[in-house]
Amino acid sequence: VQLQASGGGLVQAGGSKKLSCAASGSIFSINVMGWYRQAPGKQRELVATITTSGDTTNYADSVKGRFTISRDSAKTAVYLQMNSLKPEDTAVYYCNVVTKIWGRVNNYWGQGTQVTVSS
Repeated sequence: VQLQASGGGLVQAGGSKKLSCAASGSIFSINVMGWYRQAPGKQRELVATITTSGDTTNYADSVKGRFTISRDSAKTAVYLQMNSLKPEDTAVYYCNVVTKIWGRVNNYWGQGTQVTVSS
């Protein structure tokens, strides 16, 4: 699976931004799609995930009520709508998918897109 993230950039605190991630390749095997982020000097952390069966979502406590994850029905894209952005949301955002085929689980990562929130 290949992933291409886009939509990052500079935004003022309180503003909004939408990230997109296009998936290609063996998309039929995708079970979970999600977003992670990594701020300078910090470990990569989960932001939000969505399952492809049932669209169950999971959010980090720090983004609940502000961010919304969604995907298209064909598993070719996952989105992250970010509202009420804060300076602490500044990070490189990575899209991620988890595939399962023949009982084997694999993780795939996009290249990352920088989001900078100015105060």
